[in-house]
Amino acid sequence: MSGMRGIDTPVRQRRRRVFKEVANLAYTSTNLKDDCEALPYKIVDYDESAYFDSVYRDRAVIRERIRLAMGMSLRPENRERPGHLTEGIEESNIDEKYYEPPLMQVIPSACNACPENHYEVTNTCMGCVAHPCREVCPVGAMTMVNGKSFIDQEKCIKCGKCKAICPYDAISHKERPCAKACGVNAIKNDKHGRAVIDNETCVSCGQCMVSCPFGAIADKSQIFQLIRAMQSGRKIIAQVAPAFAGQFGPKVTPEMFKTALKELGFADVYETAIGADLGCMAEAEHYVNEVASKKQAFALTSCCPSWAVMAKNMFPETIDKISNELTPMVATARIIKKEHPDASVVFIGPCASKKLEASRKTVRSDVDFVITFEELTGMFEARGILLDEIKAMDEMTDATAAGRGYGVAGGVASAIEDCIKAYYPGTEVHIEHAESLAECKKMLLLAKAGKKNGCLIEGMACPGGCIAGAGTNIALPQAAKEVAKFKAEASKKVPDSEN
Repeated sequence: MSGMRGIDTPVRQRRRRVFKEVANLAYTSTNLKDDCEALPYKIVDYDESAYFDSVYRDRAVIRERIRLAMGMSLRPENRERPGHLTEGIEESNIDEKYYEPPLMQVIPSACNACPENHYEVTNTCMGCVAHPCREVCPVGAMTMVNGKSFIDQEKCIKCGKCKAICPYDAISHKERPCAKACGVNAIKNDKHGRAVIDNETCVSCGQCMVSCPFGAIADKSQIFQLIRAMQSGRKIIAQVAPAFAGQFGPKVTPEMFKTALKELGFADVYETAIGADLGCMAEAEHYVNEVASKKQAFALTSCCPSWAVMAKNMFPETIDKISNELTPMVATARIIKKEHPDASVVFIGPCASKKLEASRKTVRSDVDFVITFEELTGMFEARGILLDEIKAMDEMTDATAAGRGYGVAGGVASAIEDCIKAYYPGTEVHIEHAESLAECKKMLLLAKAGKKNGCLIEGMACPGGCIAGAGTNIALPQAAKEVAKFKAEASKKVPDSEN
């Protein structure tokens, strides 16, 4: 389902437009309720063609997107009285982190109620004499009607044998894109056949959101509150995940990006890869002392929150194998606050689930805000900052190649391996990595069965790693190339050993 990533679709355009306009509200509005109520009419002009079947439905979807972009929840559909767009807006109009769970929500008015798992014969059926589709069907669901194959949906068990055997590829398998992308089976149905998210199961990776071609799933944003905090005069320092490379245009260098962030109003900018450097050093030591020595069967990385939550929820017996080291985001935040006790910290990255990590009791005092690259783009657009015209005034030289490589699948394990080779030469290292939650589950099943003993296992919820996170702007191959370039520019391959 990564086919749409990096394509400037109408869904992406609308998301960015909403972020831009909500950012504008935060920067300029003196009458928030009225200005907010006017936004759907500004975004969806009556004379313009609607994305949905009517301009009214289009505006209904935009209203819910605006609420989510301001950190609020969707309005319930089963209420006795209609709720205004701005209902509850007073609670979100603050200069501190604001979050109403859950993070991910399906906008009912946008959902197309796609078939969950459905096989049907298309008009390319040739009505062949062999009709192998009928012969392989184990339940007799396939018949011939007017010389063409026909599937009785009441009998069909969705085995897919008919599709696999058809010589003309005339049988279509329709799956709900969001459900297909969800590696933990958190997508369910409401009574109307529309998608709903099981919040007890969901790990907030956001892959359902980026896979929905109707833009019916969205996460909550903190850009409004962040801008309010910046306007209040507070000292806000940004830390940026290494996956930022290339996300804001091919001409935008890391130095230009850092300068642009300062122009936007951030007091300073740190690389999150600093925390990654600290993490891979500690993980290297742990692997040598615990796993290589066979005191511990295997070790699991913890920097991807969705992977770690899934492991804890679905494989509780692995909890003691998950790294206790601070994630790069938290480690970097603590460094910043030690150096700048008067500052608030915002993490800027590719990941939706980092918003949940930052809301944990043990983390919330370290990380004050979390926004994605996509949301940051809306802020730049609201201020009219053209990044490819920025004159670089700052350097970005905080981290090593090891830490910068964390943004790509396999990069965490590779960084730890490089540290082990540098600090503990001669140590035999067994590395495994899994990308996508479906593959992560398979890996954990093998580990549970004792087939990954002695391994350091890296898990990434997003296929491709952080560079494929739900809040990214560009296609995976381009992102991988840009991060590799940024990694190669580091002055050191690994951080200096503390030993």
